[in-house]
Amino acid sequence: MNKSIKSTLFIVLAFVMMGILFYSSSQPYGDQSMTGFLDTLLKNEPLKGLLSHIRFTYAGSEVSIGASGYNAFIEFYLRKAAHFGSYFLLALFWFLGLKDRINGIYLAALVSWLLAVGYASFDEFHQGLTPDRTPLLEDIVLDSIGALSAVVLVLVYVLVWKKKHPLKRTYK
Repeated sequence: MNKSIKSTLFIVLAFVMMGILFYSSSQPYGDQSMTGFLDTLLKNEPLKGLLSHIRFTYAGSEVSIGASGYNAFIEFYLRKAAHFGSYFLLALFWFLGLKDRINGIYLAALVSWLLAVGYASFDEFHQGLTPDRTPLLEDIVLDSIGALSAVVLVLVYVLVWKKKHPLKRTYK
């Protein structure tokens, strides 16, 4: 597959990811809640003793088993992992789609990160228009860290790979 087709495919994947995120942020929290499923799956509350010692504040609210219950505590982590992972993939797709279209790998990395963070901001604004959803600056920060992680990892990979596999030149 040539570079142009690959980069176009990754840009399409970035737009698909944005569509998934838009759809997700259009749903009220109650439609996305996993606590009923977790009630069934985790009825014995595995690792409760270990996890019960974790307590911190996120967006002004305490996150702990004591404050919200075991399954809501687990759901919090699943939802935040989804934030991180979604924006990791979004930035990765943008970078892989743009790296051969933008002059300079670092500029492609920056643009990819900015596109992901910009979309995270838009997504949180969109959540503010959705019933039973709350836009959080902390989620934008988490999303931007996920996006930055993807960009940094792929940059390290590309730069290390290029050093180990330099282009073979043919001289005439």
